Amino acid sequence: MAPSTPTQETLRTDAEFADHPTSDASSTGPATPPAPARRFPRMTIGGTRSLGASILLPLIPIVAFVVIWHYLTVNEVVAWLRFNRMPTPAAVLESFTERLGSGAYYDDLFASLQRILLGFLLAALVGIAMGMLIGRSEVARKTLRPFIEMVRPIPAIALVPLTILLFPSSEQGIVFITFFAAFFPVLVSTIHAMDSLPKVWEEAARTMGAGRWTILRNVVLPGAMPGIFSGLSVAMGVAWICVVSAEMISGQFGIGYYTWQAYGLLDYAGVVVGMLSIGALGLLTAWVVELIGRRVNHWLPRAQR
Repeated sequence: MAPSTPTQETLRTDAEFADHPTSDASSTGPATPPAPARRFPRMTIGGTRSLGASILLPLIPIVAFVVIWHYLTVNEVVAWLRFNRMPTPAAVLESFTERLGSGAYYDDLFASLQRILLGFLLAALVGIAMGMLIGRSEVARKTLRPFIEMVRPIPAIALVPLTILLFPSSEQGIVFITFFAAFFPVLVSTIHAMDSLPKVWEEAARTMGAGRWTILRNVVLPGAMPGIFSGLSVAMGVAWICVVSAEMISGQFGIGYYTWQAYGLLDYAGVVVGMLSIGALGLLTAWVVELIGRRVNHWLPRAQR
């Protein structure tokens, strides 16, 4: 007697049973729906303390600085340093309140921020590209590295007379100075990031059949990003120093130009307002660079916190 073969209906029934398994006969009631996922994490005591520490701890040095500043200026302390001519925190707050009601103040902030972003982005693009070229090519390293090391020690602010002669407007010259200042930290950090990559990463990728451009895009560049963003963070601070100095010398507007004009008018409270505005903008841009770095390097242990 020949063995019976499964019919098409039997196969279809078995397939449906595999896709939708039923429970045993003892469970006759309806299936319990899964619990809805929690949309927001529960705030624990430890999380509350961490949030409070993140808010309160940065205020400690700021409050201490303001208290000491107030004490020294109100009492006109004259020792090795002379605080009898320094503006008090109350005078600076009054001057800052007046500036907030002036449209020229926001024009100066926007002008400096625009120069910083343009010069910094150009420095980031050119610095990362050239750093990767030098880091990956021995010919480029031997050709370009000596010239770079010769030009790198030149202070960016020393280029102000040359930019006045070269560029048709002071605006382009200030952007170039910002680019020049931010370029070298990005370049050097990219070169060192290339040199510090483990060789086993590339060897493993080649073993799995990856090509040159695939290794560069998926192995080399992501692996070098932590070092590159360290250079970008340094470059942002250096760019702010140089753009403000350039605005003081050859600018016609900007927060550096405003600070220098306030000094020329003996408005020392306005000078402090300009300094604090520069610090606030520097803090904002540095925070943005760090935030982008955490997003890009999300695979790092500390970035996942």
